[in-house]
Order: sequence, then structure tokens, then C-alpha cells
Amino acid sequence: MNIKTKLRLSIGLLFVMILLLTLIASKYVYSLRDDTTNILADNYQSLEYSRNMLAALDQMQADPNARLAFQTNLKKQKANITETGEAEATQRVEDHFLDLLSAPDQAELLPLIRKNISEIMGVNMRAIHAKSDKAVLTVKSAITWILIAGTICFIVSLTLFINLPGSIANPIKALAESFREIAGKNYAQRVHLDRKDEFGQLADSFNTMAEKLEEYDNSNLSRILIEKKRIEALINNMHEPVIGLDENKMILFANEEALKITGLSMSDMIGRSALELSLQNDLIRALIQQPQTASTSGSQPALKIYANNKESYFEKEIVDITITKTGERQKAFIGQVIVLKNVTMFKELDFAKTNFIATVSHELKTPISSIKMSLQLLDNQHTGEVNEQQRQLIESIREDSDRLLKITGELLNMSQVETGNIQLTIQQSKPEQILQYALDAVKTTVDQKDIKLMILVPEYLPDVKADLEKTAWVLINFLTNAIRYSQPESKVLVEIREEKNAIRFSVKDEGKGIDSRYRDRIFDRYFQVPGSAKTGTGLGLAISKEFIEAQGGSIGVDSEVGMGSTFHFELARA
Repeated sequence: MNIKTKLRLSIGLLFVMILLLTLIASKYVYSLRDDTTNILADNYQSLEYSRNMLAALDQMQADPNARLAFQTNLKKQKANITETGEAEATQRVEDHFLDLLSAPDQAELLPLIRKNISEIMGVNMRAIHAKSDKAVLTVKSAITWILIAGTICFIVSLTLFINLPGSIANPIKALAESFREIAGKNYAQRVHLDRKDEFGQLADSFNTMAEKLEEYDNSNLSRILIEKKRIEALINNMHEPVIGLDENKMILFANEEALKITGLSMSDMIGRSALELSLQNDLIRALIQQPQTASTSGSQPALKIYANNKESYFEKEIVDITITKTGERQKAFIGQVIVLKNVTMFKELDFAKTNFIATVSHELKTPISSIKMSLQLLDNQHTGEVNEQQRQLIESIREDSDRLLKITGELLNMSQVETGNIQLTIQQSKPEQILQYALDAVKTTVDQKDIKLMILVPEYLPDVKADLEKTAWVLINFLTNAIRYSQPESKVLVEIREEKNAIRFSVKDEGKGIDSRYRDRIFDRYFQVPGSAKTGTGLGLAISKEFIEAQGGSIGVDSEVGMGSTFHFELARA
């Protein structure tokens, strides 16, 4: 018999016993109520009518209204005859009362009427005693049956109270103890319940589960899953957001930090396609977007994400995961891991650095300009003659002031680049005019170092869309670097040619060239090739890149060690 049937039978039996006890009690209560009601409604009223008639009979000679009261109570008594012999006695009272009314002088009728009324009272008193005895018997019988039914209910309830909890709790206790053993990895634990009910079935299922767990624990899969959980714990404890994708862009895992910045729950991400989520979530779209490998600098802009209750900056790194499958030699792509590094603190420092450099550079321009003006006054013969040593000192001061002015100019330009405040005046410009502007700027340097400039420009060139001043600045920077790293009496080739829908400017020197390890970083800010003369800030090429790309152009370098370098940029035709 199963547990459900046992519970139903036990509770049903208890319910039937309680219902039986209730019915017995109700039956006897209703019997007592009927007996009491009969005494009150029948006999007590007859006694009351009889007493009223006796009182009226005593006052009949003195009070004329007493006759009417007697007749009224007699009439009520005739309507309330309930006992045997009561009707005859009532009839005799009525006959004698009628005789009294017809012959008021017959005094012997009054005792007869009293006697008849006493007979009525006697009949009702005897009936009251009989009904009272019957009620006492009913009470005794009720007590007996209620005690019997109550005793049976008590025995049934006590039996259920003692046996039912144990029959349910003991198997549960045994199962709970076995579950604790299983939780403690004691997979050899078994439950032995010799029962055919649900607990027996549960014990059988538990033993089957324990066998499977023991088999599983002895397999390699267990160790694999343990390692998987260990890796998941490590990923979740990382302070940087991490998201894992498979080869089909399905999200395999994401730690708590990744959930925070994306605003998604674990169920919204795990097992979902990142491509589908990117249609609804801009951050997911930015994360799965592949970096532009064609970028010369090799660096990607930081992502601005609202995190930690403020705007934060993260650098994204996408790591391709490959494995060599069993029996194969080539590596197979199986997914990617996206790691976001919080660089907010560095960005804030960078912003502070940019503002500081811009402020300092701006403030330095004024005293440097004053120095140059003073140098011009010293060169003027009206201020007096200077000897050769003084002239050399003036020339040295002029070179240093020019160098300082160039550095402050580069720093100011870099601060504009970093703050995104590059002011461009894009207009239709002639390539020849840009070239001439640059040549005039480096003419003195070329003459001093005895560099031969070779200009290769077609006779007819279309105009370009460019900011003349900033484009010429870039070309001047190329020429200055080429002259600096070229040997005296060497050649520098400046070429302008048409390339499809663009105009290409290039400057080729005969210097020692750039090692392939550094070519991808040559346009990075503050970078200088190791071993080169550090005569600048390392900002010139970075600024040049920003200026050209801000105009929609492209910039690059071709170089081999011992073969010189060719720096070039392209701008769209007008």
C-alpha cells in the first residue's frame, strides 16, 4: 500500500469517527431539547392555567372580572390538553363551572371545581416527573455513547499520532542522511528500505543515482568538470570583464564584471548568439567588432562605458583560441576570448597630462617669441657691433629657441589631437603649392647639411581636398626627418603622383632605415627608434598621422634596414 492510500485511510477513519461522535452528540442534544420543550410548552402552561383558574375562583364572589379570567384560562387549558385523563378533568371543570354560572347559590360546586382543577394539575405534575426521568435517561445514554465514540476516536488518533509520523519521518531521515553522505562524495552510500510504497521507490531511485554518481566520479568526465568549475571560478573572480565565444559567435561564458557593464543577466547571455544580441545591445556590438588590422599604429581607441557609477574607459583585447585536434597537425580555430582592461585611471592621468602640456606649451610660446625678438635686435647693427664669439652664442641661442618653438608647437598640436579639437580648413588646394610651402620651410636646413633635394612632380596634377597649412606641416615633418637622418651630400627624393582618386606625396631618404620590429610603432606618440639621435619629442609622426587621417587620407612608411625610408600620405582629389 502506498503512502497516499495510507494517509487517506488514516485521515478518513479519523474523520469518520469525529463525524460519528458529532452525530451522536447532536442526536442526544436534540432529544434533550425536545423533552425540555414539551415540559415547558405543555405541562408547565397547563399548571399555569390551573393556578390562574384557582385564583379567579377564589375572587369570583368579590370581583366580577374574575369570572371572565376563569373562562379565559379554561379556554386556554382546553386548547393545551396533552396528557391522558387531562381532557376528562378539564371537561368536568367546565361542566361544574357552567352549573355554577346557572346556580350561583350552590356552594357545593366550588369544592368540586377545585377538585377537578387539582386533578388537571396532578396529571401534568406526574407527566413532568415522567418526562424528567426520561431526560435523565437520555443524558445517561448520551454520556455513555459519547464516551464510547470519544474513546474510539482517542485510540485511533493516538495510534495515528504514534505510528504515522514515524512511518513518514524515518524514511525521510534515512534519505536525508544518505543525501549528506552523497554531498560529501561518499558515493558508496545506499539506502535500505524494505517497503513497497513511494519511499521504497524513492530509495530505489536514490540507490540508482548513487551508482551512477559513483561510476561518474570514477570517470575522466568528473575531473574535467571539476577543472571547468575551477576555471569558471577563476574567471568570475577576475576584476576585468571577460566574455568567451565559440567559433560561431555563441556566448559560452561571461563573468560578473561583464554582466555589470552590459546590463544583461546570465540567462540573457549564455548560449545566445553574440550577433543577435549585438542588434539590441550597442556594447556587445562594439565588443565583437574585430579590430582594424590595417591600422598603422596598431592601437585601438579605448571604449567609453558607463561602469562603477561613472564613465569609464576600457581597452579591448580579442584573443583567438586555437587547438590542434587529435590526429591532425594544423591548428583549428575554436573561439575567442574578449578581455576588457579598465584604463580609466590612465585615461584620467592622460587627460591631465594633455591639459598640462597644452597650458605649459602655450605659456612657453610667449617667452620664446620674446627671445627670438631679442635675437633679431642683437643682429641689428643699430644696437651695436658683436664680436665673433658673441655671434656664435647668439646663433646657438637662436637654434635652441627654434628647437623649443618647434617642440612647443608640436605639443600644442598634440594637445589638439588628444582633445579632439583639430581645427581643419578643408579647401581645394594645389599640390605644387603645398610642396613649395614645405620646401621654403626647410631650405636653410638643406643648405646647411648640403642635401640634394630631387623633386619629381608631373606637369599637370589635379587639386586635392586638404587643409593647406596642416598638410604642408606634415610634408615639412617628413622632409625634416629625412634631412636629419641623411648623411651630408646625400639625396632626398620628393615625389608627388596621381593614384586613382587620390594624390600621393612621398619623401624618400638614404638613411639607415627602420627595423621591421619598429615599423608598426613609428606613428605612436612619443615613440623613437632605439639607437637614433633623440633630438625631438617623438610626436611629429603621430601628429602627422592624426592630421592626415582627420582629412580622410592615409599615411604610411616603407623601410628596410640599410635601404633608407619612404614616408608617404595620400589625400583625395578635389
